[in-house]
Amino acid sequence: MLNRIATFLWGKFESNDELKKFLTLAAIFFCIIGTYWAMRPLKDSVFVTMVGVDFLPWAKILSVSIMVPLVILYTKLIDSFARHKVFYILISIYAILALVFTYFLMHSQYGLANDLESPWRIVGWLWYAYVESFGSLIVALFWVITTDITLPESARRGFPIIALFGQLGNIVGPFVLRASRFGFANSAPIAGLCAIVMFFTGILLWYFMKVTPVDNLKGYEAQEIKKPKGKKEAVGFLDGLKLIFTNGYLLGIFLMISAYEAIVVVFDYHFKSMAKVVYSTEVSYASFLGEYAVWTGIVSSLCVFLGINSIQRRLGMTASLILMPLFVGIATIALKLYPALGVAFWIMVFAKAVNYALNAPTIKQLYIPTTKDVRYKSQGWIEMFGSRAAKSGGSFINMTRGVFKAKYGATSGINLFLTISTIASLGIVAGWLFIAMFVAATYNKATKEEKYVC
Repeated sequence: MLNRIATFLWGKFESNDELKKFLTLAAIFFCIIGTYWAMRPLKDSVFVTMVGVDFLPWAKILSVSIMVPLVILYTKLIDSFARHKVFYILISIYAILALVFTYFLMHSQYGLANDLESPWRIVGWLWYAYVESFGSLIVALFWVITTDITLPESARRGFPIIALFGQLGNIVGPFVLRASRFGFANSAPIAGLCAIVMFFTGILLWYFMKVTPVDNLKGYEAQEIKKPKGKKEAVGFLDGLKLIFTNGYLLGIFLMISAYEAIVVVFDYHFKSMAKVVYSTEVSYASFLGEYAVWTGIVSSLCVFLGINSIQRRLGMTASLILMPLFVGIATIALKLYPALGVAFWIMVFAKAVNYALNAPTIKQLYIPTTKDVRYKSQGWIEMFGSRAAKSGGSFINMTRGVFKAKYGATSGINLFLTISTIASLGIVAGWLFIAMFVAATYNKATKEEKYVC
């Protein structure tokens, strides 16, 4: 029955083992996304309560500097250990750190019980960077492992399942792991519960690697594919960065991800600044952001159930990649015309939902026709450091919001900020569309001819 349902939604699977493979990977992704989205509302509520909403753009910028040593660590681990073992190491480190944060957040002086806002409250800054890095590092590592053991045709069938379970995790995580649901005075104990889920996720991947047949752990590199002539595989930390800026295909992926992150971070700051005015306490603010997270998961899941993933399977890679910039362009105009909290709420929900349900899984497939070393090194730079750099760029734009408010007043200043950011965003969207078409054409040519792009 499960096979028939999966066949109807995503196409015919070659075997039950292939379906089991993707269901297990989907369960792992469910835990990762559920944990991340449970911590994500806490990331903002803890930071805003301890440090203050005006420092959110600076926190985004801080996350970039944190990502540099993390990418170095990630690369060294990839060079030294098998990929799945790197996952065990990192998920264990994050789980232990979650327990440490639980202790400090529950502390009467350093934690949430002290509601004094100050930029010198280091725990708030570190917690923000910790959650941001988890969302970049662990999610990216999961996907590089998954693309490493999946063929293009199999990915078209299986990746939507993983995306669907990710969206279910997006719903269940923030819905269940919420301070108000357990009657906690603040969100500190939720970090401890997330640590338990992290340990379980590592065990689940270990089980997957142990029981999955070897034939279902073969990827693009297992085929008789010709590697690009004159190209050396990346062997060092900076080679992944060099590849991005010397290869048009990788640069295109980088720019598409950066365009989305830079625009959406402007939406995000406007949304959260308005929400803080309405929800002043840490628990109420976290609960509101939890509702936002749940609705993002619900809409994402509905998108998958209604067949949004079939766009790539039926209409091709080009149609899938240009849908996101078109939607973001429409959302940009809508936010400028109707800059209210309710409108911003649904714009953020749909911007995240469409990205998670269609755009992100599609972009993950773009790494399949690349060599393993290129995939691990360049993907780490693109999705861990590159996305954070793009968010920092958006955060610099967000800083001008305060300048305009101070100079022209709250209403006029915010309107001027939205006008300038709208014009800039629409310009980015225009470039994004052309890049998407180039990347899609390159991918289609490589997979049709069974060649590596780089």
